[in-house]
Amino acid sequence: MLLQTLNRIPFWQKVLLGFALGTATGVIFGEGATLLKPLGELFISAIKMLVAPLVLCAIVVSITSLGNAANLKRLSIKTLGMFMLTGTIASLIGLAVGSAIDMGGSMALATTEVRERNIPGFAQVLLDMIPVNPFASLADGKVLQIIVFAALIGIAINGVGEKAEPLKRTFEAGAEVMFQLTRMVLKLTPIGVFGLMAWVVGEYGLSTLLPLGKFILAIYIAALIHIIFVYGGLVKFGAGLSPRQFFRKAMPAQLVAFSTASSFGTLPVTTRCAESMGVSKNYSAFVLPMGATMNMDGCGGIYPAIAAIFIAQIYGIPLDMTDYMLIAVTATVASVGTAGVPGSAMVMLTVTLGVIGLPLEGIAFIAAIDRVIDMIRTCTNVTGDMMTAVVVGKSEGQLDLAMFEQQESTVEEEAVEEEQEEVRA
Repeated sequence: MLLQTLNRIPFWQKVLLGFALGTATGVIFGEGATLLKPLGELFISAIKMLVAPLVLCAIVVSITSLGNAANLKRLSIKTLGMFMLTGTIASLIGLAVGSAIDMGGSMALATTEVRERNIPGFAQVLLDMIPVNPFASLADGKVLQIIVFAALIGIAINGVGEKAEPLKRTFEAGAEVMFQLTRMVLKLTPIGVFGLMAWVVGEYGLSTLLPLGKFILAIYIAALIHIIFVYGGLVKFGAGLSPRQFFRKAMPAQLVAFSTASSFGTLPVTTRCAESMGVSKNYSAFVLPMGATMNMDGCGGIYPAIAAIFIAQIYGIPLDMTDYMLIAVTATVASVGTAGVPGSAMVMLTVTLGVIGLPLEGIAFIAAIDRVIDMIRTCTNVTGDMMTAVVVGKSEGQLDLAMFEQQESTVEEEAVEEEQEEVRA
Protein backbone atom coordinates (compact mmCIF):
# COMPACT_ATOMS: atom_id res chain seq x y z
CA MET A 1 0.00 0.00 0.00
CA LEU A 2 2.80 2.41 0.94
CA LEU A 3 4.70 1.51 -2.23
CA GLN A 4 1.63 2.22 -4.37
CA THR A 5 1.19 5.60 -2.67
CA LEU A 6 4.84 6.50 -3.32
CA ASN A 7 4.50 5.48 -6.98
CA ARG A 8 1.67 7.98 -7.43
CA ILE A 9 3.81 10.90 -6.24
CA PRO A 10 5.19 12.95 -9.19
CA PHE A 11 8.94 12.69 -9.73
CA TRP A 12 9.70 16.32 -8.88
CA GLN A 13 7.89 16.02 -5.54
CA LYS A 14 9.96 12.97 -4.61
CA VAL A 15 13.17 14.86 -5.42
CA LEU A 16 11.99 17.90 -3.45
CA LEU A 17 11.13 15.69 -0.46
CA GLY A 18 14.61 14.13 -0.56
CA PHE A 19 16.13 17.60 -0.74
CA ALA A 20 14.15 18.88 2.26
CA LEU A 21 14.75 15.79 4.40
CA GLY A 22 18.49 15.84 3.60
CA THR A 23 18.78 19.51 4.57
CA ALA A 24 16.87 18.92 7.81
CA THR A 25 19.03 15.89 8.63
CA GLY A 26 22.20 17.95 8.14
CA VAL A 27 20.92 20.72 10.43
CA ILE A 28 19.74 18.32 13.17
CA PHE A 29 22.65 15.85 13.26
CA GLY A 30 25.50 18.16 12.18
CA GLU A 31 28.73 16.30 11.41
CA GLY A 32 27.00 13.01 12.10
CA ALA A 33 25.00 13.52 8.89
CA THR A 34 28.21 13.22 6.85
CA LEU A 35 27.87 9.44 7.34
CA LEU A 36 25.16 9.61 4.69
CA LYS A 37 27.60 10.85 2.06
CA PRO A 38 27.97 7.35 0.48
CA LEU A 39 24.30 7.50 -0.55
CA GLY A 40 25.04 10.60 -2.59
CA GLU A 41 28.31 9.21 -3.93
CA LEU A 42 26.53 6.04 -5.07
CA PHE A 43 24.02 8.12 -6.98
CA ILE A 44 26.73 10.30 -8.58
CA SER A 45 28.70 7.21 -9.61
CA ALA A 46 25.61 5.68 -11.21
CA ILE A 47 24.90 8.92 -13.08
CA LYS A 48 28.51 9.28 -14.25
CA MET A 49 28.34 5.71 -15.54
CA LEU A 50 25.68 6.85 -18.01
CA VAL A 51 27.22 10.06 -19.33
CA ALA A 52 29.86 8.92 -21.86
CA PRO A 53 27.83 6.22 -23.68
CA LEU A 54 24.63 8.29 -23.47
CA VAL A 55 26.27 11.38 -25.00
CA LEU A 56 27.95 9.34 -27.75
CA CYS A 57 24.81 7.52 -28.86
CA ALA A 58 22.46 10.47 -28.38
CA ILE A 59 24.62 12.96 -30.30
CA VAL A 60 25.10 10.55 -33.24
CA VAL A 61 21.36 9.85 -33.40
CA SER A 62 20.48 13.54 -33.12
CA ILE A 63 22.84 14.49 -35.97
CA THR A 64 21.53 11.73 -38.24
CA SER A 65 17.92 12.63 -37.43
CA LEU A 66 18.03 16.43 -37.66
CA GLY A 67 18.06 16.28 -41.44
CA ASN A 68 20.19 18.21 -43.89
CA ALA A 69 23.27 20.27 -43.13
CA ALA A 70 21.35 23.55 -43.45
CA ASN A 71 18.99 22.61 -40.61
CA LEU A 72 21.90 21.51 -38.43
CA LYS A 73 23.83 24.71 -39.16
CA ARG A 74 20.83 26.91 -38.34
CA LEU A 75 20.17 25.07 -35.06
CA SER A 76 23.85 25.32 -34.08
CA ILE A 77 24.00 29.07 -34.77
CA LYS A 78 20.78 29.76 -32.86
CA THR A 79 21.91 27.63 -29.92
CA LEU A 80 25.35 29.23 -29.66
CA GLY A 81 23.82 32.68 -30.10
CA MET A 82 21.50 32.05 -27.15
CA PHE A 83 24.45 30.88 -25.04
CA MET A 84 26.39 34.08 -25.79
CA LEU A 85 23.35 36.32 -25.19
CA THR A 86 22.52 34.90 -21.77
CA GLY A 87 26.23 34.78 -20.83
CA THR A 88 26.59 38.50 -21.51
CA ILE A 89 23.45 39.32 -19.51
CA ALA A 90 24.69 37.11 -16.65
CA SER A 91 27.99 39.01 -16.40
CA LEU A 92 26.15 42.36 -16.37
CA ILE A 93 23.81 41.14 -13.61
CA GLY A 94 26.85 39.94 -11.64
CA LEU A 95 28.50 43.35 -11.97
CA ALA A 96 25.32 45.15 -10.88
CA VAL A 97 24.69 42.98 -7.82
CA GLY A 98 28.37 42.87 -6.82
CA SER A 99 28.65 46.66 -7.01
CA ALA A 100 25.46 47.19 -4.99
CA ILE A 101 26.58 45.10 -1.99
CA ASP A 102 29.57 45.84 0.27
CA MET A 103 30.68 42.22 0.50
CA GLY A 104 34.24 42.37 1.86
CA GLY A 105 34.88 45.81 3.31
CA SER A 106 35.14 44.54 6.89
CA MET A 107 37.13 41.34 6.25
CA ALA A 108 40.66 40.91 7.57
CA LEU A 109 43.26 39.96 4.98
CA ALA A 110 44.72 36.46 5.04
CA THR A 111 48.28 35.48 4.17
CA THR A 112 47.39 32.29 2.33
CA GLU A 113 48.95 32.20 -1.12
CA VAL A 114 47.40 30.68 -4.19
CA ARG A 115 49.64 29.64 -7.04
CA GLU A 116 48.68 30.78 -10.49
CA ARG A 117 47.26 27.98 -12.58
CA ASN A 118 48.55 27.03 -15.99
CA ILE A 119 45.74 28.22 -18.24
CA PRO A 120 45.75 26.86 -21.80
CA GLY A 121 45.48 29.35 -24.63
CA PHE A 122 42.42 29.46 -26.85
CA ALA A 123 44.29 27.66 -29.65
CA GLN A 124 45.22 24.84 -27.26
CA VAL A 125 41.60 24.54 -26.14
CA LEU A 126 40.55 24.10 -29.77
CA LEU A 127 43.24 21.45 -30.29
CA ASP A 128 42.14 19.63 -27.14
CA MET A 129 38.62 19.34 -28.55
CA ILE A 130 39.85 16.76 -31.10
CA PRO A 131 40.29 13.32 -29.50
CA VAL A 132 43.59 11.68 -30.42
CA ASN A 133 42.19 8.40 -29.13
CA PRO A 134 38.36 8.39 -29.05
CA PHE A 135 38.28 5.25 -26.91
CA ALA A 136 40.53 6.91 -24.32
CA SER A 137 38.21 9.94 -24.34
CA LEU A 138 35.27 7.65 -23.66
CA ALA A 139 37.17 5.90 -20.86
CA ASP A 140 38.26 9.19 -19.27
CA GLY A 141 34.84 10.82 -19.67
CA LYS A 142 36.15 13.79 -21.69
CA VAL A 143 32.71 14.98 -22.74
CA LEU A 144 33.77 17.76 -25.11
CA GLN A 145 35.92 15.35 -27.11
CA ILE A 146 33.11 12.78 -27.10
CA ILE A 147 30.68 15.41 -28.45
CA VAL A 148 33.06 16.36 -31.29
CA PHE A 149 33.74 12.72 -32.20
CA ALA A 150 30.04 11.79 -32.09
CA ALA A 151 29.09 14.80 -34.22
CA LEU A 152 31.69 13.82 -36.83
CA ILE A 153 30.36 10.24 -36.88
CA GLY A 154 26.80 11.51 -37.36
CA ILE A 155 27.87 13.81 -40.22
CA ALA A 156 29.82 10.96 -41.82
CA ILE A 157 26.83 8.59 -41.58
CA ASN A 158 24.66 11.18 -43.32
CA GLY A 159 27.32 11.56 -46.00
CA VAL A 160 27.66 7.82 -46.68
CA GLY A 161 23.92 7.31 -46.93
CA GLU A 162 22.32 3.91 -47.41
CA LYS A 163 25.50 1.88 -46.87
CA ALA A 164 25.77 3.27 -43.34
CA GLU A 165 22.20 2.32 -42.38
CA PRO A 166 23.32 -0.69 -40.26
CA LEU A 167 25.63 1.54 -38.21
CA LYS A 168 22.90 4.16 -37.89
CA ARG A 169 20.46 1.55 -36.56
CA THR A 170 23.12 0.31 -34.15
CA PHE A 171 23.49 3.76 -32.62
CA GLU A 172 19.70 4.18 -32.51
CA ALA A 173 19.40 0.89 -30.61
CA GLY A 174 22.27 1.94 -28.32
CA ALA A 175 20.52 5.24 -27.60
CA GLU A 176 17.27 3.47 -26.68
CA VAL A 177 19.15 1.11 -24.35
CA MET A 178 20.86 4.08 -22.67
CA PHE A 179 17.54 5.91 -22.31
CA GLN A 180 16.07 2.83 -20.58
CA LEU A 181 19.11 2.51 -18.31
CA THR A 182 18.80 6.20 -17.50
CA ARG A 183 15.18 5.75 -16.44
CA MET A 184 16.28 2.94 -14.12
CA VAL A 185 19.05 5.00 -12.51
CA LEU A 186 16.87 8.10 -12.12
CA LYS A 187 14.63 6.24 -9.69
CA LEU A 188 17.52 6.63 -7.20
CA THR A 189 17.44 10.43 -7.51
CA PRO A 190 15.47 11.24 -4.31
CA ILE A 191 17.78 8.99 -2.24
CA GLY A 192 20.90 10.48 -3.82
CA VAL A 193 19.74 14.05 -3.28
CA PHE A 194 18.90 13.21 0.35
CA GLY A 195 22.41 11.86 0.99
CA LEU A 196 24.17 14.77 -0.76
CA MET A 197 22.24 17.50 1.05
CA ALA A 198 22.68 15.83 4.45
CA TRP A 199 26.45 15.67 3.80
CA VAL A 200 26.81 19.28 2.54
CA VAL A 201 24.82 20.83 5.37
CA GLY A 202 26.42 18.55 7.98
CA GLU A 203 29.95 19.21 6.63
CA TYR A 204 29.78 23.00 6.40
CA GLY A 205 27.12 23.90 8.94
CA LEU A 206 25.23 27.15 8.81
CA SER A 207 27.62 28.98 11.15
CA THR A 208 30.64 28.32 8.93
CA LEU A 209 29.07 30.33 6.13
CA LEU A 210 28.38 33.52 8.14
CA PRO A 211 31.78 35.29 7.69
CA LEU A 212 31.37 35.11 3.91
CA GLY A 213 27.61 35.42 4.04
CA LYS A 214 27.41 38.64 2.01
CA PHE A 215 29.47 37.19 -0.82
CA ILE A 216 27.38 34.00 -0.89
CA LEU A 217 24.20 36.11 -0.72
CA ALA A 218 25.31 38.25 -3.67
CA ILE A 219 25.98 35.13 -5.80
CA TYR A 220 22.61 33.63 -4.93
CA ILE A 221 20.71 36.89 -5.52
CA ALA A 222 22.32 37.39 -8.93
CA ALA A 223 21.70 33.75 -9.90
CA LEU A 224 18.03 33.89 -8.87
CA ILE A 225 17.53 37.17 -10.75
CA HIS A 226 19.05 35.58 -13.84
CA ILE A 227 17.02 32.37 -13.53
CA ILE A 228 13.67 34.00 -12.79
CA PHE A 229 13.74 37.15 -14.91
CA VAL A 230 16.14 36.36 -17.78
CA TYR A 231 15.31 32.69 -18.33
CA GLY A 232 11.66 33.13 -17.35
CA GLY A 233 11.43 36.23 -19.56
CA LEU A 234 12.89 34.43 -22.57
CA VAL A 235 10.45 31.55 -22.09
CA LYS A 236 7.56 34.03 -21.79
CA PHE A 237 8.42 36.53 -24.49
CA GLY A 238 10.84 34.55 -26.66
CA ALA A 239 8.74 31.41 -26.92
CA GLY A 240 5.33 32.65 -25.75
CA LEU A 241 5.08 29.91 -23.12
CA SER A 242 4.29 29.78 -19.41
CA PRO A 243 7.37 30.36 -17.18
CA ARG A 244 5.52 28.69 -14.29
CA GLN A 245 5.07 25.50 -16.30
CA PHE A 246 8.71 25.65 -17.42
CA PHE A 247 10.05 25.98 -13.87
CA ARG A 248 7.68 23.30 -12.58
CA LYS A 249 9.02 20.78 -15.06
CA ALA A 250 12.61 21.99 -14.68
CA MET A 251 12.62 21.57 -10.89
CA PRO A 252 13.95 17.97 -10.72
CA ALA A 253 17.00 18.89 -12.79
CA GLN A 254 17.51 22.09 -10.78
CA LEU A 255 17.45 20.19 -7.49
CA VAL A 256 19.85 17.51 -8.75
CA ALA A 257 22.16 20.19 -10.16
CA PHE A 258 22.06 22.06 -6.85
CA SER A 259 22.81 18.89 -4.89
CA THR A 260 25.52 17.41 -7.11
CA ALA A 261 27.12 20.68 -8.36
CA SER A 262 27.79 18.86 -11.63
CA SER A 263 26.27 19.81 -15.00
CA PHE A 264 27.46 16.55 -16.57
CA GLY A 265 26.22 14.54 -13.61
CA THR A 266 22.81 16.16 -13.99
CA LEU A 267 22.67 15.57 -17.75
CA PRO A 268 20.40 12.48 -17.69
CA VAL A 269 17.92 14.27 -15.41
CA THR A 270 18.14 17.44 -17.54
CA THR A 271 17.36 15.36 -20.63
CA ARG A 272 14.34 13.81 -18.94
CA CYS A 273 13.02 17.22 -17.88
CA ALA A 274 13.53 18.75 -21.33
CA GLU A 275 11.69 15.90 -22.97
CA SER A 276 8.85 16.21 -20.44
CA MET A 277 8.55 19.81 -21.67
CA GLY A 278 8.04 18.54 -25.21
CA VAL A 279 11.54 19.13 -26.60
CA SER A 280 12.23 16.49 -29.25
CA LYS A 281 14.73 13.78 -28.35
CA ASN A 282 16.81 14.70 -31.39
CA TYR A 283 17.25 18.33 -30.37
CA SER A 284 17.58 17.70 -26.61
CA ALA A 285 20.33 15.17 -27.34
CA PHE A 286 22.09 17.86 -29.37
CA VAL A 287 21.68 20.98 -27.22
CA LEU A 288 21.97 19.65 -23.66
CA PRO A 289 25.44 18.02 -23.89
CA MET A 290 26.64 21.13 -25.72
CA GLY A 291 25.13 23.35 -23.03
CA ALA A 292 26.72 21.31 -20.24
CA THR A 293 30.08 22.06 -21.85
CA MET A 294 29.71 25.62 -23.16
CA ASN A 295 26.71 27.32 -21.54
CA MET A 296 28.09 28.53 -18.20
CA ASP A 297 26.13 31.60 -17.12
CA GLY A 298 26.69 30.76 -13.46
CA CYS A 299 30.38 29.81 -13.73
CA GLY A 300 31.42 32.14 -16.53
CA GLY A 301 29.14 35.13 -16.11
CA ILE A 302 27.85 35.74 -12.61
CA TYR A 303 30.57 34.13 -10.50
CA PRO A 304 33.76 35.77 -11.91
CA ALA A 305 32.08 39.18 -12.02
CA ILE A 306 31.00 39.13 -8.37
CA ALA A 307 34.17 37.36 -7.18
CA ALA A 308 36.39 39.95 -8.89
CA ILE A 309 34.51 42.81 -7.21
CA PHE A 310 34.65 40.99 -3.85
CA ILE A 311 38.42 40.48 -4.09
CA ALA A 312 38.91 44.13 -5.14
CA GLN A 313 36.89 45.20 -2.08
CA ILE A 314 38.85 43.14 0.46
CA TYR A 315 42.14 44.47 -0.94
CA GLY A 316 40.83 48.02 -1.16
CA ILE A 317 41.50 48.25 -4.90
CA PRO A 318 39.14 50.63 -6.74
CA LEU A 319 37.66 49.54 -10.05
CA ASP A 320 36.73 51.94 -12.85
CA MET A 321 34.37 51.58 -15.81
CA THR A 322 37.14 50.10 -17.98
CA ASP A 323 37.69 47.37 -15.40
CA TYR A 324 33.98 46.58 -15.36
CA MET A 325 33.91 46.33 -19.15
CA LEU A 326 36.95 44.03 -19.13
CA ILE A 327 35.32 41.83 -16.48
CA ALA A 328 32.12 41.54 -18.54
CA VAL A 329 33.88 40.74 -21.81
CA THR A 330 36.42 38.35 -20.26
CA ALA A 331 33.81 36.49 -18.23
CA THR A 332 31.59 35.98 -21.30
CA VAL A 333 34.38 34.84 -23.62
CA ALA A 334 36.07 32.68 -20.97
CA SER A 335 32.86 30.71 -20.45
CA VAL A 336 33.29 29.32 -23.98
CA GLY A 337 37.08 29.49 -24.24
CA THR A 338 37.72 27.30 -21.20
CA ALA A 339 35.16 24.66 -22.16
CA GLY A 340 36.30 21.19 -21.17
CA VAL A 341 39.00 22.42 -18.77
CA PRO A 342 38.72 20.74 -15.32
CA GLY A 343 37.77 23.21 -12.57
CA SER A 344 36.53 25.62 -15.21
CA ALA A 345 34.95 28.06 -12.73
CA MET A 346 38.29 28.62 -10.99
CA VAL A 347 40.05 28.90 -14.33
CA MET A 348 37.56 31.52 -15.47
CA LEU A 349 38.06 33.49 -12.26
CA THR A 350 41.85 33.33 -12.63
CA VAL A 351 41.56 34.66 -16.19
CA THR A 352 39.31 37.51 -15.05
CA LEU A 353 41.55 38.51 -12.14
CA GLY A 354 44.62 38.45 -14.37
CA VAL A 355 43.04 40.71 -17.00
CA ILE A 356 42.24 43.52 -14.56
CA GLY A 357 45.36 43.05 -12.42
CA LEU A 358 43.78 41.80 -9.19
CA PRO A 359 45.86 39.55 -6.88
CA LEU A 360 45.30 35.84 -7.47
CA GLU A 361 45.84 35.26 -3.75
CA GLY A 362 42.31 36.56 -3.27
CA ILE A 363 40.99 33.20 -4.46
CA ALA A 364 42.00 31.79 -1.06
CA PHE A 365 39.15 33.69 0.60
CA ILE A 366 36.46 31.92 -1.40
CA ALA A 367 38.06 28.52 -1.99
CA ALA A 368 36.69 27.12 1.27
CA ILE A 369 33.09 27.85 0.36
CA ASP A 370 33.39 27.04 -3.34
CA ARG A 371 31.14 24.00 -2.99
CA VAL A 372 28.29 26.11 -1.59
CA ILE A 373 28.66 28.58 -4.46
CA ASP A 374 29.08 25.84 -7.05
CA MET A 375 25.65 24.49 -6.18
CA ILE A 376 23.80 27.61 -7.35
CA ARG A 377 26.24 28.10 -10.25
CA THR A 378 25.41 24.64 -11.57
CA CYS A 379 21.70 25.13 -11.01
CA THR A 380 21.89 28.30 -13.12
CA ASN A 381 23.84 26.58 -15.89
CA VAL A 382 21.44 23.64 -16.11
CA THR A 383 18.35 25.89 -16.10
CA GLY A 384 19.89 27.86 -18.96
CA ASP A 385 20.41 24.67 -20.95
CA MET A 386 16.74 23.72 -20.59
CA MET A 387 15.59 27.25 -21.42
CA THR A 388 17.65 27.21 -24.63
CA ALA A 389 16.22 23.80 -25.55
CA VAL A 390 12.67 25.15 -25.13
CA VAL A 391 13.05 28.60 -26.74
CA VAL A 392 15.21 27.55 -29.71
CA GLY A 393 13.27 24.30 -30.02
CA LYS A 394 9.99 26.26 -30.27
CA SER A 395 11.40 28.45 -33.04
CA GLU A 396 12.59 25.43 -35.03
CA GLY A 397 9.54 23.19 -34.64
CA GLN A 398 11.36 20.91 -32.19
CA LEU A 399 8.86 21.45 -29.34
CA ASP A 400 5.56 19.65 -28.70
CA LEU A 401 3.33 22.39 -27.26
CA ALA A 402 0.70 19.95 -26.00
CA MET A 403 3.34 18.04 -24.04
CA PHE A 404 4.74 21.28 -22.61
CA GLU A 405 1.32 22.19 -21.19
CA GLN A 406 0.63 18.65 -19.96
CA GLN A 407 0.93 17.99 -16.25
CA GLU A 408 3.86 15.74 -15.33
CA SER A 409 3.01 12.08 -14.94
CA THR A 410 4.64 9.66 -12.58
CA VAL A 411 7.53 7.42 -13.59
CA GLU A 412 5.25 4.40 -13.61
CA GLU A 413 2.65 6.12 -15.82
CA GLU A 414 5.38 7.10 -18.27
CA ALA A 415 6.59 3.48 -18.41
CA VAL A 416 3.04 2.29 -19.21
CA GLU A 417 2.67 4.94 -21.92
CA GLU A 418 5.98 3.90 -23.49
CA GLU A 419 4.96 0.23 -23.49
CA GLN A 420 1.65 1.16 -25.16
CA GLU A 421 3.48 3.16 -27.83
CA GLU A 422 5.75 0.17 -28.52
CA VAL A 423 2.72 -2.12 -28.87
CA ARG A 424 1.02 0.31 -31.29
CA ALA A 425 4.27 0.56 -33.32
